[in-house]
Amino acid sequence: MHKGFFSVAGWVIFCMVIVSGCATTPMPQPAELVSPHPIQGNNGEYMCPYTSDGVLTEWVDKAVNAKIGATIGKTAGAFAGAKACEQIPIFGAFVGSAVGNKIGRSIAIKASGGWDYIKKTSDLSFNSLDNMSVYLYCNHSSHAHYSQALKATWEIYPAMKSRYNRAIRSAPRKTAY
Repeated sequence: MHKGFFSVAGWVIFCMVIVSGCATTPMPQPAELVSPHPIQGNNGEYMCPYTSDGVLTEWVDKAVNAKIGATIGKTAGAFAGAKACEQIPIFGAFVGSAVGNKIGRSIAIKASGGWDYIKKTSDLSFNSLDNMSVYLYCNHSSHAHYSQALKATWEIYPAMKSRYNRAIRSAPRKTAY
């Protein structure tokens, strides 16, 4: 009995070490990556939280000062979805999450001054969330308020949060000469 336990436990530990080794691959340093170029102006699909001068946009300042996060909307949406679909828990959670993301995004946009204000106060934009993620990491990750800017941006563009690390890890590297 003990031999079987230890062999199973050893196997589990071995698998955990292998899996955690893959998950803990260090992020590249910002200077190692090729930074994408933003679109000058607000004609892109995604508005950059920094201006061309390297300062936070007014919409990010407004969102940070409002201290309102999309979490409120996500929680309310998840609760509403679960209540509406109590007979089908998985479906209810899925619907609740989708509704919560939509409500949370709406709250974040309002807290940031509204979509027109976001566009008006942005002078850089992107057509790809992955490009914006890499650009922000390469050019602004040492900024004192980077985490706040990133959180405000993730609330406006919830899909960016799940793509951020992967985009950085798969970004093109600078070549050494």
